[in-house]
Amino acid sequence: MIIVGAFLAAYYIPWANPLVRQSGFEAFMMLQEYAREHVLTCLIPAFFIAGAISVFISQTSVLKYFGASAKKILSYSVASISGTVLAVCSCTVLPLFAGIYTRGAGIGPATAFLYSGPAINVLAIVLTARILGWQLGLARAVGAVVFAVVTGLLMAFFFRKEDAERATGQMYMPDEDEKGRTLTQDALFMLTMVLILIFAAFARPAEGSTGFWPFIFSIKWFLTAGLLIVMGVMLKSWFKAYERSSWVQSTWGFMKQIFPLLGAGVLVAGFMLGRPGHPALIPEHYIQALVGGNSPWANLFASVAGALMYFATLTEVPILQGLLGAGMGKGPALALLLAGPALSLPNMLVIGGILGVKKTATFCGIIVVLSTIAGMLYGAFFV
Repeated sequence: MIIVGAFLAAYYIPWANPLVRQSGFEAFMMLQEYAREHVLTCLIPAFFIAGAISVFISQTSVLKYFGASAKKILSYSVASISGTVLAVCSCTVLPLFAGIYTRGAGIGPATAFLYSGPAINVLAIVLTARILGWQLGLARAVGAVVFAVVTGLLMAFFFRKEDAERATGQMYMPDEDEKGRTLTQDALFMLTMVLILIFAAFARPAEGSTGFWPFIFSIKWFLTAGLLIVMGVMLKSWFKAYERSSWVQSTWGFMKQIFPLLGAGVLVAGFMLGRPGHPALIPEHYIQALVGGNSPWANLFASVAGALMYFATLTEVPILQGLLGAGMGKGPALALLLAGPALSLPNMLVIGGILGVKKTATFCGIIVVLSTIAGMLYGAFFV
């Protein structure tokens, strides 16, 4: 299919048209911008963090808190932040959700986990803050955590009778493997990698600024190098050889899965929408008419479109970058970010097979409504 698609594109795309040529140029200019500004200092450290999370932090330690006997405040707290801990995408979260739900998890914590898994993906949050601004990245992170809790609580309330009928036993919880490390050691290792990401991606302060931040920028590579040495000592002293190998393999798995999709997403976004301030195939006035400003319609349209569309992991960021440059409002941008990664039409079909049509429609409706409200509130404060 890829070969046939490439042939048809080469055969039919009218490159003689000036607009199409300009769109193609914008696609590769956006790809170059991503490669130069975001890959080495932002994505690569984030991939290693995601690989470490998937290998060194036991999923069992998270999933075991979702049973019917667990305290609600603990259960929902764990479920709402599990996206950061598990670092899964919208496709990976489905079998995990099916496993914990069919083994006895309440529908509230289970759906909170279902939403938070892809919505609070550590890679997506980092890339959103890096490219679209820290305000939108922070709003996405906070909004996703709040949405996970509210969605779970509403689902538990709406289907409390059905949930009580099916809660007939405890979840099966396998024992955790012995790691030979303390929790403090794991926490210090993760903190070191996060600091490497922060300093490596530390942006240049505005011209003429003085004080603490310009000083940090001037020594950021010395700090990064020192932290890399510290991380190397930790890996040598605290981790076994097979663990280090598994970490590298997991990181490489994330890269193989995400880099091709992200590259394709950047090219498509650049071709269709262009970089901010540079027109491409879709005229800017179309974007402004549909999702410009902060009207209820614009936020609702962005939420519904995000819920129906399928976004491969991280591809929503370059798409939104192009949409914002073409005139999309900041409120609808957040609405799409909150609804898009957690839902898609294929995703809904799979969830429907597990929960049924009624519960699935309620779950999707809650997310669309919450995303619309969050977009309107964000757009009112950040014009």
